[in-house]
Formats: sequence, structure tokens, C-alpha cells
Amino acid sequence: MKRVAVHFAAALAVAGVVASTGAFAQDFPGSKPVQAVVPFAAGGPTDKVSRELVAIMSKHLGTTIVIENLGGAGGTIGAKKVVQAKNDGYTILIHHIGMSTAPALYRNLGFDPLKDFEMVGEIADVPMVMVGNKNLPPATFKELLPYVKANASKLSLANAGIGSASHLCGLLFQSAIQTELTTVPYKGTAPALTDVLGGQVNLMCDQTTNIAGQLKAGALKPYAAMQQRRVEAFKDIPTAAEQGLPGVEVKIWHAMYAPKGTPKPVIDKLSAALQKSVTDPTFRAKMAELGAEAVPAQRATPDSLRVFLGSEIDKWTPVIKKAGVYAD
Repeated sequence: MKRVAVHFAAALAVAGVVASTGAFAQDFPGSKPVQAVVPFAAGGPTDKVSRELVAIMSKHLGTTIVIENLGGAGGTIGAKKVVQAKNDGYTILIHHIGMSTAPALYRNLGFDPLKDFEMVGEIADVPMVMVGNKNLPPATFKELLPYVKANASKLSLANAGIGSASHLCGLLFQSAIQTELTTVPYKGTAPALTDVLGGQVNLMCDQTTNIAGQLKAGALKPYAAMQQRRVEAFKDIPTAAEQGLPGVEVKIWHAMYAPKGTPKPVIDKLSAALQKSVTDPTFRAKMAELGAEAVPAQRATPDSLRVFLGSEIDKWTPVIKKAGVYAD
């Protein structure tokens, strides 16, 4: 009888937890704001995508989403904060491709991107474009390739820091042309771009969300879109493949995560709001202005992100290990 009573009490306790979780999920988000951690500086490419998203998603979720910029260590500081946050749905993470490259770049990462987060969904894809200072002699990417090989010791390639999107794109570019340039890492995209514009550094591979204004103003020399097809907003920029360098493709993607153990009904609400946001005409138009592309609704789901993140980790791990680059 005592054993039956214990089992009955345990069952009641479990039922109580399930009921309270269900009630909480039903009430989420209420009037309480959601904090979106962006693990990079304000004004950067990921921050721009995030701010455009939360302006739309707040409406679809029914509460305010507030961004907290927490940069440092290639986005890992912000990611760790979300890993350790309360799993109630009121803390989320908006990160880029760095979630797939961190396991190879950091030997003591401290978290597993696939195991320590709940997936919410993908947000947007951002193309990369190889650009140069306006005073560089080559007029086209086809002319740039032999020029780089002949002047490698004199040329410099900027990036926003080890593990950044610009760093990854630069690694692939140098590997593809089998030529090493003097790489100059900066603490962020803004100072790197400033020095390319000023001529202190020659080249940079950067996201369109960061250089759209300079490209439209003609302040940079655009050499190649680093993807399979031309960028919709900059169709006059040929791809690298069109100009003799196939296979150099870098797509910077952004996605949303929540702490592990966040109740499924809460994740479902976040994902539903995200799906409405990525198909919202205003958000899609904002992304197009930046040369980016909002993902279709079917990619803004937990299952899609889980599969995609795994494939991206498998893609980048051997590339980074071959380069022998570590961020710690």
C-alpha cells in the first residue's frame, strides 16, 4: 500500500509539473518583454538583421522584444549567456554562421551548439562580396586573381576578427587561389571597413548588410559575389565562379535559439511568430535593401534549423582544421 501511495504521489507531482508548464506556455509571452541576445556589437551586420527582425516579430509575438548586444570572443560570450539563462522563453539568441564554426575554432568552447540550445528557426541569408579599395589597379575579379598572386607579399586582407564571417570568407579565398596574403584582424567590422575605405588595407570579403551603402555610393570597388548566383540587390556584380574561381561560396546565415529545456509550446509560439516575420512583406523588403534574403517559412522552424546547423558544422570543421586556425 505504501508503495502504491508513493507511486500515486509521484504521478500527481509529475501531473502538477506538466499542468503548470502547460499553463505557463499558454500564458507566454503575456506582457513581459523578451530579451534577444545579439552576441556582436551594435551597428554590425548581425545587429542590423536582428533589429529589423524584432521590430516585426514583436508585433507577431504580441510583446516587445528587446535586443541586448553582448559582443566578444566571436559571439561565444553572448551564446554562453543564453545557455545559462532561465529556460522560460524570455531569453533568446540571434546568432550567425559562427554557431557552426565555433566548435572547430574554440578548443574549449564550453557549450555544444546542437545539444545546449533549443532551435527556433532560421532568419535570413546574407551574401558576401569581395571588395577592394578604390585605388587598387585591377578593374575586375578576373584581373584581380593574377594581380594578387604576383603581389601577395604587398597586399593585405582585412577581417573583423578570428572566426568572423569576413575571416571565414578570406580563408576560403586564400585556399582557393593557393596564395596567402597578409591578413589584418580587427575588433569588429566597422574599423576593418574604415581602413579598407581609407586605403590602409587593400581587400576585404564582407556581408552586404554591412557594405550596401558603400556599394551603392561607389565608395568600394566590388570584385565578386561569393555565392552561386548574383546578389539580387547588386546584379551588376558578377560571381566569383563567373570570373574563373568556382567553388568559393560563403553564405552568412542567421538563426534564433533558446536555452535548452525551454518548453515545446513556448518554442512553438516563438517559431510561429518567426515564420510570420520572415514572410512579412516589410521584413522581406528591409532585407532586400541590405542585399540579404529572408528565408522561406519552412526554414524558420526548429527541425529545419537543427538539420541545417548540423550540416554546416560538418562543412566548416574540416576547413578550419586544415587552416590550423584557433580563436582561443
